[in-house]
Amino acid sequence: MIRKTAIYALIAAFALAPTAPAFACTNIVLKAKHGAVVRARTNEFAIPAESNVVLIPQGTELSGTLPDGGKGIGFTSRYNMAGANAYGQAVIVDGMNDQGLTFGMLLFPDFAEYAEVTPDNARRAMAPYEFGNWVLGNFTTVEEVKKAVADVVLVPTTTPVLNEVLPLHYAVTDRSGKSIVIEPVGGKLKVYDNPLGVMTNAPGFDWHMTNLRNYVNLSVNAVPPIEIDGVKLSQLGQGQGMHGLPGDFTPPSRFIRAVVFAHAEYPADTAEEAVLSGFHIMNQFDIPYGSVRDTSGGKTQAEYTQWTTASDLKNLRFYFRSYGNQNIHMIDLAKAFAAAKGEVRTVKMSTEQPIEDLSTKFMSGNQAGSARQ
Repeated sequence: MIRKTAIYALIAAFALAPTAPAFACTNIVLKAKHGAVVRARTNEFAIPAESNVVLIPQGTELSGTLPDGGKGIGFTSRYNMAGANAYGQAVIVDGMNDQGLTFGMLLFPDFAEYAEVTPDNARRAMAPYEFGNWVLGNFTTVEEVKKAVADVVLVPTTTPVLNEVLPLHYAVTDRSGKSIVIEPVGGKLKVYDNPLGVMTNAPGFDWHMTNLRNYVNLSVNAVPPIEIDGVKLSQLGQGQGMHGLPGDFTPPSRFIRAVVFAHAEYPADTAEEAVLSGFHIMNQFDIPYGSVRDTSGGKTQAEYTQWTTASDLKNLRFYFRSYGNQNIHMIDLAKAFAAAKGEVRTVKMSTEQPIEDLSTKFMSGNQAGSARQ
C-alpha cells in the first residue's frame, strides 16, 4: 500500500514540475426545441483578465491596431454588441450582437501564425484581440463571416497590459445554429465548418475532429452483462458506457468530453432551460485554483476558470458567472442598450458570492420531501 505521504509528494512533484500552459478554454453549442440556440464557454487563464461586460453600441467608430501602434482597418459598428472584455479594453473577448451572432476567442498556443504587415495589407489589418469587434460589428450570420474573412488580415500586434502577442483562434455561431472555427494558419485565416459546435485549444480544429474517431466506443447507455466460461460479469454501477472518457484538462481531452456531454444532453424545451444546461455542462470543465500550474523563470502560476458565459441567440441575452461569484447574471441586450443611450458602457463582472442563510426559512405545513429537487 502506498503511504499518503508518498502520494502527496508525488502530487507536489507534478505540480511544481515545468509544464506548458494549459490554456484551457472550452466552447459548446446547444440546440433547444423550437429552434433556440445557446452557445456556452469557459475562460481560463493564469493571469487575472480583469474582465467586465462591455456594451458597444451601433455607430461606434472602431479601428485595427498595427504592431507599430499605427491604425489598420477602420469601420463603424453596424450592430449593438455586448460581451466580456479584458484589462479595461473596449474589445469583446466573448459575446454577441443584437442580430444573434455570437463570437468567442480562445487561446491557440504554438499554432497561431499571423500575417506580416505590408503596404498592401495595412489598411485591412487588425490585432488578433480586435477580431471579435470586427465580426460582431459587421455581420449577422456565419455565411456572411465566411465570405468576408478573406478581406482582412490579423497581424502580430502586442496585447495591451500583457505586452505579448496572444496566439488566438475563434468560434462563431449564429442564431440558426451554424458554427465555424477560424484559425490563423500560415498568415491566412482558415475557416472550418463546425457542425458539432465544440472547440477547445491546440492543436488545430481538423486534428481534434480526427481524434474523435479514437472514441467512437463511448456510449451514454449501460453496458450489458457478459458471460465468460459460465461466469456472469455485469457493470459496477452506472456509467460503464463512458469508460475511457478522458478526464484531464488538456485540450484534446476536453474536446472529447465537450462533444460527449453537449450531444448527450436532452434538448431543452426552452432557451432559458438550454442556458442552464449549458452552465451544468460547463461545470465539467471548471478548473479549481491550483489544479493546473505552470512554472516559468522560477515563478509558478495557476490557471483557473475565471468566468463562464452563455449566449442565448434567440432572446438576445448574455449570461455569465465568475470565479468569485457562481450565481448566474444576465444582460438583456435590448434593455441594456436602451439604458446605455448610445454610449459605450461597462457592467461589473466580478463580485462577491452571496450565501443565503436558510436556517429559519422553514416550509409551510408538512412538506418535507414533497419538493421536487
